[in-house]
Formats: sequence, structure tokens, C-alpha cells
Amino acid sequence: MSRAETITSAANPLLKDVRRAIVRGGLTEQGWCVAETFHLLEEALRSDCEVQAVLAAESVRSAAEAHVRRLAGVKVVVVADALLRRVSGTENSQGVIALVKPPEWKLEQLFRGRPLVVVLDGLQDPGNAGAILRAAEAFGATGAMFLKGTVSPYNPKTLRASAGSLFRIPYLHGVDPALARAALRQNKVALYAGVPARAGSAARSLAGIDLTAGCALIIGSEAHGVGGALRSAAVDVSIPTVGVESLNAAMAAGILLYEARRQRALRP
Repeated sequence: MSRAETITSAANPLLKDVRRAIVRGGLTEQGWCVAETFHLLEEALRSDCEVQAVLAAESVRSAAEAHVRRLAGVKVVVVADALLRRVSGTENSQGVIALVKPPEWKLEQLFRGRPLVVVLDGLQDPGNAGAILRAAEAFGATGAMFLKGTVSPYNPKTLRASAGSLFRIPYLHGVDPALARAALRQNKVALYAGVPARAGSAARSLAGIDLTAGCALIIGSEAHGVGGALRSAAVDVSIPTVGVESLNAAMAAGILLYEARRQRALRP
């Protein structure tokens, strides 16, 4: 670990770059993810991601240095507590922000083995997107696609909600829906679009769907559902509910993924 630096001014270029990335919901100008909280720092290190720097509030400097003490090339930048709180995107900052190089994935990595791919089609809420990626890793998905119009996987809120899963599960982002459809067809996976369980709907109940073969689960936007480009090629699937018509996108995705995992455990 190199010697700690100290920043005392809000006009510092690094702090301004980090703040812009948080506000924009993307990467820094140098292409680094903004990973807030000690947990995400630990997850990045556990996932063997490259950590370029750690911004640490003066009050947690010792704890931050302890996390990266044996790592070469990781610099700790000490920032006054009040100044770092102004930069942070969280209401209750832990006083640590890691700048992490995002993993780079290739299309074929999403379809390894028996594919189980999650397709996010127009989701806008970073909390939903991150929670879906967390569920995807938990239930054995092989990868994820963020279609154009979907919140960025690099949004710091998406990263926090994923609890580090975005450091490990293969994903592509900014994918054109038509290209996504062609890639899914080429890899011979069945397409299932999650839709509300409405009376009179032609959607099939999840209880009657076989998810043991290679498949993709499409989760649409919170407001408009799955877009036409993929829905026209997919089987509509609904989750049986009582008293409510639809579920939160992340909850619905978790149930679909769990059912796929359950079926595959019974038929390995």
C-alpha cells in the first residue's frame, strides 16, 4: 500500500470526478465504479477486482488502511468527514468510497453450461436492478443483460443493492433489444417474459413452466413491462398471486429465479 494522501478542498479534481459519477449514476471519467461502504470494498477485494484508490474519512482511516494494507498499488486518500459526506451518495455514509475497475465480460460467458440469463428491459430503479442481480447470483444465473434504456449497472445505487454481485456475475449493458433477441436465439435459449397475473390473460402460470433447459427470464420496466422487441419472441409467464395483480420487479425476478433453481436441483 502506498502512503496515504490527504484532500482538504471540495474543489479537488478527484472529489469532483467522484461526485459527478454519483450524480450521473455511472463511472468516473477514468472508468472506475464508485463503491461506497466497507462491505463493497471487501466484496471487490474478495472478487479480485482492481481497486485504484480508497477515499476514507479521517474518522475511519485506520479501518480503511487495514483493509488494503497488504495490497500493492492501492492508495488511501484521507478526506475530512464533513467533506466526504458532501461527496457521498448515501444518507448515512460509512466514510469509505472505493474506486473499482468494473469487470469486463464477453457474450459467450453469459451462456456457459446450462444458461439461465436475466434480461433487464427498461428497468429504471437502480435498487430493483441491483437486487435482481443479487438474486441472479444467489440462484445460479449464468449472466445478465441490461438492455438500452435500463439503469446503468455502474450506478452506485445499483452496485450497493447488488451487495457485490455485480463484481462476479457476467453481464453486458447497453444492449440493443434486437441484438439481444438475436443473441438469445443463436444460443438456443427459451424466452420467458414476466407479466402480471391478470384475469383473462393468456400468460402461462409459473407453476406450469419448465425452466430446467437453457432459458432467459425477461423482467420489464416498472411502468411499462417487457418491450415488444422481446415479448413477441417470448412466452408470457405470470406468478400466481392472491389479492394483488402484480409484484415489485425485484421480487418477481427473485421468485422466477428461485423456481428455476428449484427445478434444476430436482433435475440436475
